[in-house]
This record gives sequence, structure tokens and C-alpha cells, in this order.
Amino acid sequence: MTLRSKYVSIVSRSPILPIMTGALAVGIFILDTLTNLEIAVAVLYVAVILMSVGFSKKRGVILASFGCMALTILSFFLTEGGAQTAGFINCGISLLAIAATTFLVLKIESAELTAQEAKAQLAHIARVTALGELTTSIAHEVNQPLAAVVISGNAGLHWLASQPPNIDKASQAFDRIVKDANRASEVVGRVRNLAKRTSPQKDWVNVNETILEVIALTRGEIEQNHISVETVFSDDVPRVWADRIQLQQVLLNLIINAIEAISVCYEGPRDLLLSSTKDKSGGVLLTVRDSGRGLQAENLEHIFDPFHTTKPDGMGMGLAISRSIIEGHGGRIWATSNISRGAVIRFTLPADQDEGS
Repeated sequence: MTLRSKYVSIVSRSPILPIMTGALAVGIFILDTLTNLEIAVAVLYVAVILMSVGFSKKRGVILASFGCMALTILSFFLTEGGAQTAGFINCGISLLAIAATTFLVLKIESAELTAQEAKAQLAHIARVTALGELTTSIAHEVNQPLAAVVISGNAGLHWLASQPPNIDKASQAFDRIVKDANRASEVVGRVRNLAKRTSPQKDWVNVNETILEVIALTRGEIEQNHISVETVFSDDVPRVWADRIQLQQVLLNLIINAIEAISVCYEGPRDLLLSSTKDKSGGVLLTVRDSGRGLQAENLEHIFDPFHTTKPDGMGMGLAISRSIIEGHGGRIWATSNISRGAVIRFTLPADQDEGS
């Protein structure tokens, strides 16, 4: 998370940070002007630069830096008391401190943005890879409504060709065409959103709806492996301030892992449970519980580590990226063994009450 992004949710709701920054700059200027030249009050402008990062881009931070330097020089000429030599030295020290702080802030910001970009690119690659594993499932989800469209279209033409034309039956057939076409369009839209390369965009997200959307994408794989899926959603689950695509990526990865773990088991139950509930802190607790082969005790603490995998052909990045996403949203994710057989993955997401409705 970049320096600026740490404050973006606060600033998007209220101008309090820019107002506080401006008030601090004015206060420092007044204090610097009223005190003697020997007191280097102007060095406090470094706090203004640091605060400006929270709501300004690179140009804004630079402008804030120039503004602080201008106020420092102006205060030097307006201050009447004190020795000129000491004041000149203190003014120079303050200007250097402001310039150095600006340079370091921009350099750190640039490095963090580069790291964030690399992380986003890796997450995008992981999403596309996961979608590649679901090619058959997605094709099934699209072909099913399209086949229904053809059937309904032929039925509608049949009813219109009747003598006399049966308008009511034809209308019903065309209504089914619209409904099935929308179903296919929704599947394509979900795949397109997951596949496209976009920057994180947070919004209010209904986690229960998000779970159902991901299940729809994996339904083909679920049916092919004869897995029984159960969803248990609590009615009091709050919406969360999150990136919907990233949240879908986490759920998609967990569901695919559960399907693969169940698919290698030839005996016993083939169950997958997805549930959501309100946790003690007022946020959301989501659980993915499967009856697959389970996890060894030594793997529980390391399955979220990069390049750690229990699959013969796995890269060990899916769960690591999932942890990065959840922690980036202020939550946490962990794994435990299922009581009977299989694994349980849980993660929390905070519901920021200050976001407003």
C-alpha cells in the first residue's frame, strides 16, 4: 500500500486532512514570524510535506514543498527580532530539510508504486490462470443459456407460424430468450471483469452476492466432480468496503482448491460449504469448508507462504496472493483442519462504520 493510498479512503469522505494541513502551515508561518530568528520553527514544515502525501499526487507534493519554502523565506524577512546571521543559517537548514523530505517522500512513493504495480500484475496473472482452469466450466455456463435461446427461438417461430398465430405462447418464448440471453451475458461479464487488467477500485460489496457469482463460474467443475455445494448466509452480514474483483479472486482460488482437493478423493462425502456471518468485531467472517484430502499439520502454518504448494504442478502463489489481498483490505486469513475430513479456510473483512452509507 502506498503512502497516498493509506489515506485515500479518509480523504474521499472528508476534506479534514487538507484543512488540517493548511491550518498547520499557517500556524507554523505565524509562529516562525513571531519568534526570534535564532529559533528554527520553519523546520516543522516537514510535517506539512508528509501530510500532503495523503491527499496530493506528485505535483501537489512538489507545490506544497515550494509553498513551504516560500513561507520560510517570507517569514525570514518579516521577523524583526534576533540575529540575522543565525536566522540566515536556520532558514537555510529549514529549506534543506523541506527539500530533503520532499525528495525522500517522492522517492519512497515511486518505489512503493512500482512494487504495487508488480503485485497487481502478479494478481492479474493468477486470475487469468485460474480462469484458464475453468475453461470447460465457463463454456458450459455460457452454452447452456445459448442452447435455451435457440430452443425458445424455434418455439416462438412455431407459435407465430400457427394459424391463427398464438401470440401469448410466442411472447412467453421471447421472454425466455431475453432471460437466457441475460444469463449468458452475465457469465461473460464476470469472466471479462476477472480477466481484464484494471487498478483496484473499492466500493461497497455484498459478500453473499459475490460468493454466488463465483459459484456460478465454477458450477461446471462442481457438477463434473459430483460435489454437493451448500451455502449458509447470515442475514445480518454488513457490506464491506472492498475491491469486488479482488474479493472474487480470493473466493475463486479457495473454491478451485477445494474442488481439486475433493476430486482426488474416491470415497466418502463430497461436500463443499460456503458460509458468511458477522464476526465479533462487526465485520464479516467467510468460511470455505471442504471434505477433500485435507492438510497436513505441518502445512497449516505455511500454505499462505509464497511458492509453498501441496499440488504436484502448483506454483504456490494462489494462496499467497489471496493473503496479500485480504490483508490489504484490513482482514486476515487462516486455515484449519476439518473435524471429519478436509480443510477449512476462513477470512475476515472489516466493515468500516465510518464509510457511511
